[in-house]
Formats: sequence, structure tokens, C-alpha cells
Amino acid sequence: MSMKKIGRRELLGGLGAAAGAALAIGCGSSSPTSPTDTSSSGTTTTGSTNAACAVTPSETAGPYPSLTDIFRSDIREGKAGTMLTLTVKVVNVNAGCAAIPNANVEVWHCDSAGNYSEYGNQTAQTYLRGIQTTNNSGEVTFTTIYPGWYQGRATHIHIEVSTNGASRKITQIAFPESVNSTVYRSGVYASRGSNPTSNLSDGIFADSLSAELVTPTGDPSSGYAASCQVAVAV
Repeated sequence: MSMKKIGRRELLGGLGAAAGAALAIGCGSSSPTSPTDTSSSGTTTTGSTNAACAVTPSETAGPYPSLTDIFRSDIREGKAGTMLTLTVKVVNVNAGCAAIPNANVEVWHCDSAGNYSEYGNQTAQTYLRGIQTTNNSGEVTFTTIYPGWYQGRATHIHIEVSTNGASRKITQIAFPESVNSTVYRSGVYASRGSNPTSNLSDGIFADSLSAELVTPTGDPSSGYAASCQVAVAV
């Protein structure tokens, strides 16, 4: 697997741009454990997508944003867990939600034990982080694992979208409680059990869950697939 790694852009500048940008997301999701194949077909055939073209709240980048830019589609780096294929489509609400090519989409999330790479005792690791550039259909597809959980947060994945070098949106996606429960009873997740923080008791998702909920298809043995749409006003 080829991997392109370059220096991280200025984080504060990116966050500032994200806070002031108009963008929408519609989806079909010290120690981090105590703080809290690229698609080119242009057609999403798996997972579920809420394609509503409406602005929804931005979300915090959280305490563990990426410190490096790593361009790759498979972000697992050997991490064990149920496979998750995540497709993100970026569209422009000012053009009838036409696809936006050449946008950078970054995702990051914790592993099955609730740890993030690049922080705490994982500073030498870069697992479960990556960036891709959208194709002509505005899509990228990441191969990852189903995210684990850590105390105080519902299960989630972070997404950031940038165009022309500027951050346009930082948001997060959530997953149905039923899917979380199924995954967390299996494999490497079973020893930790269910996430005690539900989507509706989570401070991020409580007021915006319908716009940020992704419903994957699949099962723990064969893996899951999910998709979501991020709509930017440009």
C-alpha cells in the first residue's frame, strides 16, 4: 500500500475557516481512553445515504485531530476490528448539489480499545487517519474498521472537508445503537462491551442526530458498508 505523508497544515487556521463556512452533512457517523481501495466508479452502491441538501451544525474537531496529512484509502495500519467501508460524497448546495471533484476529505477515529493514534502513548502511530481527494463524482471511499468507543462519547467518526486549501467543514457521524450493540458483542470489541454513552445522551449528537446518523449495511463477520453526503456552499 502506497502512502503519502506530508507536514500538517496549520490547525488553528483550518478550524477558524471551518467555523465560518456554510456546509451541510446528510448521512444514511493525555490518554484518549480517559478524556474524554479508493472508489473511482462514481456510484455508491452500498450503505445508506441521506441526500438531503440542507445545512446542519458544524461539530468540534475534538481533542485528537490529525497532526500529519496522510493521503491513503486504507487507513487500518493492521488494526484489528470489523471492516467498515465508508464512502463520503461532497456536493455544492449552490449548484443543485452537484458533485465537487478535487476536494480533500479527511477522516479519523479511535480503535477498538478507544485509543487515537498520534496522542498519549500512541504518538508514533498514525492508524485510522487518512485523506483522499474526491473523484469526478465527488466521492472518496475509505477502508477502515468499525470505531470503538471511549468514556463520555457516543460512537463516532470525524470528517473534515477542504477545498482549495481551506477547511470548509469539520463534523462527525454517528451510528445506530442497534449496530453498535451488535458490533460490540463480537470479536476484539467484546471484552469492553457496549458503549455506555448513547447517541441521544452525547453532547455532540443530542441536537443533530438525524443529520449525522449513518446506517451501515452488513454484519460483524463480513464487514459493513456505509455512505454519507457532505454538502458545501461554494
